[in-house]
Amino acid sequence: MTEQTYCDRLAQDRPFLTGLGRLSEQQVDRIILQLNRYYPQILSNKDAEKFRNPKVSLRVRLCDLLGHLQRSGERDCQEFYRALYIHAQPLHSCLPSRHALQNSDCTELDSGTAGRELSDRGPVAFLTCLGLAAGLALLVYCCPPDPKVLPGARRVLGFSPVIVDRHVSRFLLAFLTDDLGGL
Repeated sequence: MTEQTYCDRLAQDRPFLTGLGRLSEQQVDRIILQLNRYYPQILSNKDAEKFRNPKVSLRVRLCDLLGHLQRSGERDCQEFYRALYIHAQPLHSCLPSRHALQNSDCTELDSGTAGRELSDRGPVAFLTCLGLAAGLALLVYCCPPDPKVLPGARRVLGFSPVIVDRHVSRFLLAFLTDDLGGL
């Protein structure tokens, strides 16, 4: 696949950029001023005055500017995208050419793995772990430190570290001690 040039991208994005309400007058003026001040070889003072003329509608000026940049060459289109990113970043991220580039970069990925990004164990395993954690938390919260109240609970929790992961067992063994303030 051949890479898309900035001129091609500008041709693709032109209808989007010239759409009603996409770019404000201030944003267009800032882009024109940046291209004129930092890159006078891209936009001369005469061109900048023409594209900033308030007597002409914003859409016409923008269409003329984009056409001028496309005729000027690849580097000029690249500098327009740089100025657009600086002065209208939310709009820059929504450009159709950017979505096309992002989609073409992801063609090698298997779309079947998208649903299993976090875990491939499924919802039953999650609910089981959640229920176990909630039950242990409730047991720890409700069990007073007095060993006479629930002696069976301490015996069950004494064997739990054998089954449960070593990170959790440290907290369960701490529960077996009479001094719960040591946690």
